Amino acid sequence: MKASELREKSPAEIEESLLELRKEQFNLRMQQGTGQLSRPSEINRVRKEIARAKTVLNQLKAGEKK
Repeated sequence: MKASELREKSPAEIEESLLELRKEQFNLRMQQGTGQLSRPSEINRVRKEIARAKTVLNQLKAGEKK
């Protein structure tokens, strides 16, 4: 998901998608631990999406404070 798509969402929706991404990251880590992970690049993709969501969320929160 692109940052521009995230900026169109409300903070509650972003937090919901962040929770889903964290669950996905956990599942990928479990697959990696058991040797069942077919595409290791998925871990990096999810990490970057989590960082992107957190960045946009922090930007939205900082904008509310001003």
